[in-house]
Amino acid sequence: MTEMSIDAALADELHRIAPDIELSEIDRTQDLREEFDIDSMDFLTLVTALGKRFDLDMPEADYPKMQSYDALLEYLRTRTS
Repeated sequence: MTEMSIDAALADELHRIAPDIELSEIDRTQDLREEFDIDSMDFLTLVTALGKRFDLDMPEADYPKMQSYDALLEYLRTRTS
């Protein structure tokens, strides 16, 4: 899977949760919950959707590795290669 397709999938799933946020306007290194103003349930929905989309097990123990957009992108990149 290419990095662009992973990035597009992440952007798509984030848009479903926070449709008013423009990805170009966020700091991709900051906490997702703060940048997208999402709560814990929204974050869980995001992780679940990405897990289904990529057929990955994304355990709660890995959530600290998914704090920012870039961190989550890297997590997905390493798990899908």
